[in-house]
Amino acid sequence: MAEIVDEYLTISKPSEGLFKDRGSKFLAFAFPVSSEEEIKVIQEKLRSDYHDARHHCFAYMLGIDKDVYRANDDGEPSSTAGKPILGQIRSFDLTNILIVVIRYFGGTKLGVGGLINAYKTAAEEALKNAKIIKKTLHDIYELKFDYPEMNEVMRILKEEQIEQVDQNFELSCSITLSLRKADAEKVLSKFDRIENLKIDFMETR
Repeated sequence: MAEIVDEYLTISKPSEGLFKDRGSKFLAFAFPVSSEEEIKVIQEKLRSDYHDARHHCFAYMLGIDKDVYRANDDGEPSSTAGKPILGQIRSFDLTNILIVVIRYFGGTKLGVGGLINAYKTAAEEALKNAKIIKKTLHDIYELKFDYPEMNEVMRILKEEQIEQVDQNFELSCSITLSLRKADAEKVLSKFDRIENLKIDFMETR
């Protein structure tokens, strides 16, 4: 069976970088993100805060498989801005990240090579100033069972040192668990052996 990959690298909090060349200023902003909706909100705020800038170029990468990504030149010559920014995200092996590089034009054209270098370096500076962290994906499950099964459920929870997110012991019992994605199948197979126990997958975090 293929090994489940459940770890990824991202940044712990927003960071910034700056690069200047021949009067042009390139302000780079890196953000940890988890969805395209979140990205849109951040971009709208930056456009409002830096409304007088000529270009807001960006790249982002989402998902543990790094299969959701986009690069945008925002009016710069094709592939001179978004691609170099995305290249830095890949170079640092990151995901769930947005980098926006905002350019204030200094009056002198930098040429294709100059632009590529400027956007690449600004993005790199933001990442050098960031704290890169390793995160682990967890699957959240709800277990539903009756009181007679309580001891057996608790024994497995203790044995496997499972993190409980929530519990409810009223008319019937329910416990919400957080299981590391790579371990989930092995642990759930133990609960599967308990009669009258129902397992519902809720979400991945």
